[in-house]
Amino acid sequence: MYLATTGRRDAPPTPSGVRRRVPGTVLALGAVSLVTDISSEMVTAVLPLYLVLGLGLSPLQFGLLDGLSTGATALVRLLGGATADRGGRHKQVGGIGYALSACSRPVLLLAGGATGWIATALAADRLGKGVRTAPRDALITLHSPPEDLGRAFGTHRAMDTTGALLGPLAAFALLWATADAYDAVFAVSFCVGAFGVLLWVLLVPGRNPAAGKSPTDPPPRARAGSRAGLPAGFRAGHLAGLRSPAYRRIVLCAGLLGAATVGDSFLYLLLQRRLAFDATWFPFLPLGAAAVYLLLAVPAGRLADRTGRRGPFLYGHGALLLAYGLLLAPLPDTAVLVGVLLLLGVFYAATDGVLMALAGPFLTEGRHAGGLAVVQTAQALARVGAAVAFGAVWTASGPGTALVAAMIALTAALCCAARLLPGTPSDNGDPQPSESLAPDPSERTD
Repeated sequence: MYLATTGRRDAPPTPSGVRRRVPGTVLALGAVSLVTDISSEMVTAVLPLYLVLGLGLSPLQFGLLDGLSTGATALVRLLGGATADRGGRHKQVGGIGYALSACSRPVLLLAGGATGWIATALAADRLGKGVRTAPRDALITLHSPPEDLGRAFGTHRAMDTTGALLGPLAAFALLWATADAYDAVFAVSFCVGAFGVLLWVLLVPGRNPAAGKSPTDPPPRARAGSRAGLPAGFRAGHLAGLRSPAYRRIVLCAGLLGAATVGDSFLYLLLQRRLAFDATWFPFLPLGAAAVYLLLAVPAGRLADRTGRRGPFLYGHGALLLAYGLLLAPLPDTAVLVGVLLLLGVFYAATDGVLMALAGPFLTEGRHAGGLAVVQTAQALARVGAAVAFGAVWTASGPGTALVAAMIALTAALCCAARLLPGTPSDNGDPQPSESLAPDPSERTD
């Protein structure tokens, strides 16, 4: 019987009530993400302003560009996860992703105002993110005790968000010092991204504690996926995992909720439109949400470990629904600004790492990167559709109608997820033999 296992098997049990240290690998991965996020957020913070207000793109065009560049990561996530699982090559595959994102910055530097080259650079950056995300999250899962996955992901996301705070500040400082020279932002972003790649090479371990063949590995016949025209690692690491009913429900709920999630860039554009503040201050909008995320990421992860990860994940999307409503409410502008940024930070703190921690215990040994990649891909593809649909409705009927449609969609998705989403396999974090942890009988061979 296959049982889902995460973390080190040989680690001695920790007495109840004693706080465990965050694993060193998680801190190393957090440091890499911090530096890389400084690089990426320097660009992300100014790009909506540059494209919509500078180049004059319509909301529909911006939605298509943002959605397509995000969608470019979808299948790459699956490929990256499957490749990382084969032979435990999480570090190598993740490193390629970080390097690809760093190399996208010179393309932006040379693009000038050419929208096609900007789209190419965005796609390369998102492809790099798609390649690295599943192997990185798999390393967090593999190096953390199952009962502490929420805290481990919360710690990593807090460090990642620190970079998201520093990136826009650095971009604004450069624009101020260079009289709005975007080229300077892109050049410095490349240098910082290259430093992140160096940290990955030096700090992240090359082997994971689950490397090597394990008694839970599927037998040779279960790996023979090439007969269907797919790589063996793809079928073993992805399709076999989908036979678990609980895991299928997590993938379905991630897609449903993602399809009703309006991208941050749209929310910031709506805030700028409603408050009519000077465009110079636009790069500072992500800082408010990032600060809240930074403060709440670790507490939200600990709360999810103690009370179950299903509840915080659903409540986080409830906070996003309230943020949509605030943008329509007849309240003072200051209240709307503070409320939306606060609720957006709560949304990410309660959902981003918690979703990975929720899915982790349902994954079998040797399939962590592939299994997490499927969840991330379902969410990413759904958000592509959400970005395009929101931009289309905004262009056709105005932002108010688009927000009302988004609220209806998110309410319906929350109702479905509340019925479908499974809880933690065990209240104590220990895997138990249940339908969510056992594979389909056809997967076993003697």
